[in-house]
Amino acid sequence: MRLSPVLDSIGVYPFTRLEEAKRAAAARGVQLIDFGQGVPREPTPQFVRDAFSHSTPDVSTYPLSPGLPEFREAVAGWISRRYGAQVDADTDIVPTIGSKEPIFHLAQVVAGEAVAVTAPGYPVPERGAMFAGKDIVTLPIEAATGYLPDLDRVPWERLAILWLNYPNNPTGAVVDLGYLEQAAALAREHDVVLACDEAYSEIWLEGDAPASGLQLADRTNVIVFNTLSKRSSMPGYRIGFAAGDPDLVGALNRFRPYAGVTPPAMVQRAAIAAYSDESHVEAMRAGYSAKRDLVLPALEHVGLTHVGGPATFFLWMTTPIADEQQFAFDLVEKGIVCAPGSMFGPYGKGHLRVALVPTLADCERAVQILT
Repeated sequence: MRLSPVLDSIGVYPFTRLEEAKRAAAARGVQLIDFGQGVPREPTPQFVRDAFSHSTPDVSTYPLSPGLPEFREAVAGWISRRYGAQVDADTDIVPTIGSKEPIFHLAQVVAGEAVAVTAPGYPVPERGAMFAGKDIVTLPIEAATGYLPDLDRVPWERLAILWLNYPNNPTGAVVDLGYLEQAAALAREHDVVLACDEAYSEIWLEGDAPASGLQLADRTNVIVFNTLSKRSSMPGYRIGFAAGDPDLVGALNRFRPYAGVTPPAMVQRAAIAAYSDESHVEAMRAGYSAKRDLVLPALEHVGLTHVGGPATFFLWMTTPIADEQQFAFDLVEKGIVCAPGSMFGPYGKGHLRVALVPTLADCERAVQILT
């Protein structure tokens, strides 16, 4: 059969290669502590699980694209409390299957020739744009500029979408509101969508809470994506939202019934419970801070240097040798799994991404291995 040329061109999903190395080491009897994939492993709060189980209906029905009004109201209330921003629950919010799903699909909804993505970066915006038939514009980011792309070098006239991901995966960098205002103004001037992936908005380990595109006074042409996967340790629930320009939200609502990507009602009700509470989020941040304080000195002991920002549960570190893949696979042989920076594109070479997701006990065991 003939497959999509895009599918053939992108090859294996980057983390698949890491999984293959892990399986090979495990087959040789190596006990692995996995800092590679950024999947939270903290228990989902009990009150969230209860809300889910108590909301399972006797008769199952298809969920509607706009979602439950109660879900949209809960998100609007959280946005108001978190950011001091007001959004219309009826027109400015749509529930999503986590954040990956709408990030992948956005390029199918917005017209234009090209999509700009930062590098190194999360691969899904680029992959979604490729499947939508759009060209990719790569915007390098580096430590010297705070891992922010140079807005003066963006080819605005070609773009459909400019993607910003802050707090940033993989670097942990954050962005201030002034930068977002500048990016949004340029996007409006050139009729480009400014898409903000804010999946890690609730994980900052020092300094002030990160800024959001939802705080912009003018959200025309702006769409923000967020998820409960990280905030509330709910990756398997696959629940998040898109919010911003009501015209963009309306377009997503028109597109989404064809893709069949509305979260089930019981998942939305679990999300309502999660958005009603901040104490579990504060405990989550404290847990990641404790892990960082424990693990970072041990990583530095083996020659790694932290060059990333203050947010997310990732440590972005330079390796003592140029071949970061070899360094990473040598660590796998010791039982420590980290993600080679080249998995996030060529601009990630010479780095490792360390996800602080193992349990505290496993972090303590990793320190013993490394030191």
